[in-house]
Amino acid sequence: MEAALPEWQVAIEALLLVTKGGPTMLARMGFMKALNRHVVREFNPSAKAAHWGKRKLKRDE
Repeated sequence: MEAALPEWQVAIEALLLVTKGGPTMLARMGFMKALNRHVVREFNPSAKAAHWGKRKLKRDE
C-alpha cells in the first residue's frame, strides 16, 4: 500500500497540520516530494552559467 510509504506519511501528516491552521506550503512540499519520489534530478552542465561579476554602478561609468 502506497500510503504506508514514509514519503506519503509525511505528506499526510503535513496535510493534517494544515487543517489545524498550519502552513500550507509544508503540505505542498510534502506532496510534491511524495509524488516525485522516483524522479532522479540530474545536473545539466550546458545550462546558462550565472553571472557573479562585480555590479556596475552609475557612478563608476
